[in-house]
Amino acid sequence: MKLFPAIDLYDGKAVRLFKGDYSQMTVYSENPIEIALDFKNKGAQYIHIVDLEGAKNGTTPNLEIVKQIANQTGLFTEIGGGIRSIDTVDTYLKNGVNRVILGTAAVTDEEFLKTAVAKYGDSIAVGVDVKDGFVAIKGWLEKSKYSCFEFCERMENIGVKTIICTDISKDGAMQGTNRQLYRQLSEKFSIDITASGGVSTIDDIKALRKLDLYGAIIGKAYYIGAIDLREALEAAK
Repeated sequence: MKLFPAIDLYDGKAVRLFKGDYSQMTVYSENPIEIALDFKNKGAQYIHIVDLEGAKNGTTPNLEIVKQIANQTGLFTEIGGGIRSIDTVDTYLKNGVNRVILGTAAVTDEEFLKTAVAKYGDSIAVGVDVKDGFVAIKGWLEKSKYSCFEFCERMENIGVKTIICTDISKDGAMQGTNRQLYRQLSEKFSIDITASGGVSTIDDIKALRKLDLYGAIIGKAYYIGAIDLREALEAAK
């Protein structure tokens, strides 16, 4: 299982939200590139980035930082947050990013999603952010009409190869991950599934690995020192 330590960007800083709430934001670093280099020094091969400003308004305000992270670390870099046009996808993929994650746009603009998948294949992933069983959009501020499983089936049928599934109720709460949800997803779909939200302990990582998932994202647990990244990377193998 691949482990993706995460950097959430807001106003050029590395931050974390509590359960997706922008009013409950903690700044962990003024220098996200230093954080990314620490990931690399501890043995990470992958990095997951979210542009929280982009998620709200569909722009790329942190593009320069994303470029620097991708190019200075050489890590496999994936980014999500507000990617709603093929021009934005092009921009990221031309600037060192390896994979782009579509969230709101995958729900609201299926033609755009199909165009992106047709053009870029495996370089397109879809974020499935789950709130009360339904897929949430627009920075987790709205619920869509799709249930989690219904939406994942649509994604698989369209040809999406990778989904990043976040249980919003677990995100940043340090209360463990939703193992039941990921077990159901891994049994039901042949798509690559990355677990996100609530990965709080080494036991969480071991449990997710046993589910034969493609990947897991570690966020707050790294920043508050609850998980040693080197140990986590070993556990994920």
